[in-house]
Amino acid sequence: MKKYISLLMVFGFLFFFQSCASQGSADSQVVNALADSQEFTFHAQRANPTNYDVINVMSSMPNSTMTRMLNLDGSYTIELSKNNLDVALPYFGRLFNPTYGNTSSNSYRFTSKDFTVSKSQNKKGTWIFRIRPNDVKSVQEINIEIFKNGKAFVSMRSNDRQPITYDGYVSKNEEKQEKEKP
Repeated sequence: MKKYISLLMVFGFLFFFQSCASQGSADSQVVNALADSQEFTFHAQRANPTNYDVINVMSSMPNSTMTRMLNLDGSYTIELSKNNLDVALPYFGRLFNPTYGNTSSNSYRFTSKDFTVSKSQNKKGTWIFRIRPNDVKSVQEINIEIFKNGKAFVSMRSNDRQPITYDGYVSKNEEKQEKEKP
C-alpha cells in the first residue's frame, strides 16, 4: 500500500510541475490591448501542412514521428501595423505555379501596403482577424485567431498553393530605429 501512495505522490508532483510550466503565456489585458491596436507580431512555432505527400515524406525520414507538425524556431513572423503588413513564413506543400529561378518566392515572403483588416471577438474572448492583401496576387486571405493567453493560430489561403496553418504566439511589434543621416 505504501508503494501505491508513494507512486501517486510522484505522479502528483509531475502533474503539478507540468501545469506550472505550461503557464508561460501572456496576460489577457495585454493581448486585448495588442488586438485593439491592430499592431502586433505573430511568431510561428509550428507549421501544419495539409498535403499528404509532404506528411508521408516527413514520416519516412529516419527517427521521425508520425506527426504532421514541423517545429519552427520562432523567427518566422507576420508583422501587422497600421499601414504595413510584413509576412515571412515558410511553405510546405504543393505549389501549382512554382518559380524555379527565384525559389524564395515559393514561400510566403512579402510586404503589403494595401490591405484590409476585419476583426471580431467571439464569446470566449478569441480575436479573429481576416486580412486581405490587395497588392499581393498569390495570397487571398490570412486568418489569425488570437486566444486570451496570447497563443495564436494562422491559416493562409492562396490562389496557387494548398492551404497551410501555423501555431505560435503574438507579441508587441519591435520598435524600429531610424538611421540618423549625417
